[in-house]
Formats: sequence, C-alpha cells, structure tokens
Amino acid sequence: MSTLSLTLKVWRQKDSDTEGHFAVYELKGISTHMSFLEMMDVLNEKLIQENQDPVAFDHDCREGICGMCSMVINGQAHGPEKETTTCQLHMRHFRDGDTIVIEPWRAKAFPVIKDLSVDRSAFDRIILAGGYNSVNVGNAPDGNAILVPKTKADLAMEAAACIGCGACVAACKNASASLFVGAKISHLAHLPQGEPERKERAQSMVAQMDAEGFGACTNTYECQAACPAGIKIEVIAKMNREYIKSSF
Repeated sequence: MSTLSLTLKVWRQKDSDTEGHFAVYELKGISTHMSFLEMMDVLNEKLIQENQDPVAFDHDCREGICGMCSMVINGQAHGPEKETTTCQLHMRHFRDGDTIVIEPWRAKAFPVIKDLSVDRSAFDRIILAGGYNSVNVGNAPDGNAILVPKTKADLAMEAAACIGCGACVAACKNASASLFVGAKISHLAHLPQGEPERKERAQSMVAQMDAEGFGACTNTYECQAACPAGIKIEVIAKMNREYIKSSF
C-alpha cells in the first residue's frame, strides 16, 4: 500500500471577526486509499494529541450526496477532480511530497464560522423565498397521474441534482449564486407542479439572492466547471428567461 508525506497549508480563523492565517502542518504515512476528509481526520487526531485546536471543517454523509464538504483545494473548489465532492476526492490523486493549500469558500455571503467552516444559510433563505411548491397534494399520487414529457422530466431531474454545496459561488470571481438559484428555479419551472407559483418564484428567489450579497453572473463558466453535480450553465439562461417573463 502506497503512502504519502505531505505538507498542508491550512487556513485557520477563529471566527468571522478575527483575521485568519495559513498554518503549515507536516503529515506522513497517509494512505493513498484515504479520502481527503479522512486525511483531515488524521491531521486533527495529530493536533489533538499535541494539545492543539483541531481544524474545523464541514462534513456529513461523506458519500457525495449532502453537499456539506466545502474546501478550496489548491485553488479549486472541491479539488482537482471533475464532478467530485471533497469527501469523494481520494489521496491517490496527490503525489508524495506535495504541498496542499486548503481554504474555505470565500464569499461575502458565506462568512467564516471557524477555519474551513462557513455559514451557507444564505442558500436556505433563498429556498425559503420560493424554492418550493406550497400546494397541499395529500398522499403521493400515482406515477402516471400527471403526464410530463420526457424531455421536460430530464431537464427537471438534471437541475434537481444540485446539492447546494456552494462550489459555484466559491469558484466564481464575482461570488455569484446564479447556478444554484438557476438550478432551483429550473427544476420547478420544467414541471407542471411548479406552474402555480412560477412567476412569484422567479421574482422572489432572484430578489433574495441579490439581498444576500451574491455577485452578478458574467458568464465565465467557472461555476459549471466546479459543480460536483455537473449542473450546466443553461439553468442560468432559464432563470433569466423566467425572471424576465415574470416581470411583465
């Protein structure tokens, strides 16, 4: 089994009001079979044994589903692998002797809680503004009760794949949330269930996005490149169309 010796430059920050800095740590004997978060666990075990404060970072399912893991690794959101979350990134993608720079998502709307952990409740407030269907439908209907063309269903499912991790914001030079909001608006806009609140949804979610302090989209495509779910930038065009149509 191959092992790695690594130099880690990790962002340490007590809270959002305290100035942060990079701390340098040396790790040896890291298995190439480990995930990136398992490597971070090894680092924290080492720090605890040395009576130092462990590095705070977000994680939950560790299966690439929940979107909690949020790190900028060597300048790339979620690291160097395409359509891969941090928790599903494995150490075999790094080489012995590498220096790895690890930072939090950096955006005005994502204030640092501590170290690599940031407050992404801005996304929750955008969803509360309109990313839902408030119609009480009772029990789950039969699968064929409401007919949906396959092309529409496919587009809705592709948009619904967004896990809300915020990598799109971290990768964008403007810290824009347009890919996230576009995915949530597109998901319901393609389905008949989303029709009753379609106009209000586009207006309220875009307004909340702006109120949270996210930047504007300038079509650099970095959001699409960083998205672990493979969300395409076409959802931003869909969001813009929905917003313009709802304005009339």
